[in-house]
Amino acid sequence: MLFRLPAEVLVLLLPSLLFALSFHEFAHAYMAYKLGDETAARMGRLTINPIAHIDPMGALMILFVGFGWAKPVPVNSMNLRNPRTDMMKVAFAGPASNLLLALVGGIIIRIMGFQSYYGLMVGGVIPQLLAFFVQINIMLAVFNMIPIPPLDGSQIFAGIIARKNPDLAYKIQMHGPKVLMGVILLGMLTNIHILSWIITPFLKVFMYLFAGISF
Repeated sequence: MLFRLPAEVLVLLLPSLLFALSFHEFAHAYMAYKLGDETAARMGRLTINPIAHIDPMGALMILFVGFGWAKPVPVNSMNLRNPRTDMMKVAFAGPASNLLLALVGGIIIRIMGFQSYYGLMVGGVIPQLLAFFVQINIMLAVFNMIPIPPLDGSQIFAGIIARKNPDLAYKIQMHGPKVLMGVILLGMLTNIHILSWIITPFLKVFMYLFAGISF
């Protein structure tokens, strides 16, 4: 699953990012296991250990380029009780798990009484890292809900789009990955950050709802 962050903050955020990505993939594996498919469990993916989930090339890309990915969890839809709807549940488990982590982080910020000033936390490194943890998980959840392959949203909304517009669904499946990579490269090479335009409004809403942080 792809994720984009400014390279200059990755050193501080790397532990939170690795945990968020690993928990995301663990959630996919756990949901598939609960719904009848043990493929991921047999391959050692039913864990939050980053070693089981981090793709070497994706990890290097995070460090040196600023975006990267974890290894997708293998799911055999034939083992699921209701393949179509269960695949949607498996896909949704990833973004939902990140929203859960963001909610937990936000609750801690509220309980501890940490304050923010124009989006920056007051009180040192720990509250700022907590805020970054919440932000990372919200961004990861929203990004993966975009209905373009290989993101989770493509599995969640594929059935709905196919029923309403089969031709559009086919084009998304065929050309979605190339479009997504093109958008990411465009953001890296220019100041046209289409993904930020999509993610930022949701980020602001959830940051305020979960942690009381506005920016």
